[in-house]
Amino acid sequence: MNVVCLDLEGVLVPEIWIAFSEATGIPELKRTTRDEPDYDKLMEFRLGVLEEHGLGLREIQEVIAGIDPMPGAREFLDELRPLAQVIIVSDTFSQFAKPLMEKLGWPTIFCNELLVGEDGRITGYKMRCPQTKLTTVNALHDAGLTTIAAGDSHNDLGMIRASKAGWLFKSTESIRAENPDIPSCEEYAELLAGIKAAL
Repeated sequence: MNVVCLDLEGVLVPEIWIAFSEATGIPELKRTTRDEPDYDKLMEFRLGVLEEHGLGLREIQEVIAGIDPMPGAREFLDELRPLAQVIIVSDTFSQFAKPLMEKLGWPTIFCNELLVGEDGRITGYKMRCPQTKLTTVNALHDAGLTTIAAGDSHNDLGMIRASKAGWLFKSTESIRAENPDIPSCEEYAELLAGIKAAL
């Protein structure tokens, strides 16, 4: 059985932290996994910025409520799901993902958890496992499944390379240049055609 593993932010929905950066006028929060390969380093930086500005989960969720999927993302998923099992494998957090999953038609998502105090302050985060995306596809392989993957950032590379087929989707020029062996595409129709061929 084939399982298609997709990144969330930058692939199906806009980057949450960029949207929050624009809403708050805090440019430092525009850094994403496209810019920083070390996820723990990136999250510690983000939490420091939130603390400095007195911002918590409520403020981020208010911005997320206004985020819509990328044009064509819902239709892409709707066409893909009858063909194969689909799992969104993301390093986002369940407290961020729920309203976005509703807009995408409730696909399955594997993601992480924020640690939040009673005052709404984000005190930390809990990753599901080390190297969440690579570990997830390897576990699916151990369960006798075959994976096909797509993502846009540094933290997607392991998942893509470990899969039967994989793509960089709407990635940056620098990431594409650093990984010339991984096919890349910019449009859902092209990605869907590639996945269909791999199936």
